[in-house]
Amino acid sequence: MDYIPILPTPLYDRRWSCMMEKAGYLQRTGIRAFDSDGVMHEVIEIHIHGSRYALCVAGLAGAITGRVFVQIEELTHNWNYYLGSTCGLAQVSVSGKALNIDLFSDGSFTVSLKALRNVMYGKDRYAFIVKIPEQTLQLRMRRVSQDQKRISASV
Repeated sequence: MDYIPILPTPLYDRRWSCMMEKAGYLQRTGIRAFDSDGVMHEVIEIHIHGSRYALCVAGLAGAITGRVFVQIEELTHNWNYYLGSTCGLAQVSVSGKALNIDLFSDGSFTVSLKALRNVMYGKDRYAFIVKIPEQTLQLRMRRVSQDQKRISASV
């Protein structure tokens, strides 16, 4: 029997380019960080493309149960950990299976809700974050049917 090599087809290459790629990870190290008011919060660290962010655990628990937004803030370390400015928002997806992270400067990312819960409750050390591919904007010209009226605007 001869080995038959599998050649990549254009469909395979197109599908491969649209898949999500790993962009970072999140971990719960048990650190606490001070916010701008001096209140200490337990946070989950997020590392995306070499940048370090934080999610407050209390806000994240509310976001998972109530479909509200939670803020993603900069995390800095100078003798203690401090929360900086808000860099993005996170919300549970419509399907309820993932946490969608929207960073204002870097784009959109997602993490599995099951993996996130495992990190929150100490079953796993970290969970991978993947980048959501950007959709190309395709504007479709809508054809007006014969039955519809054309409305003209006069100025």
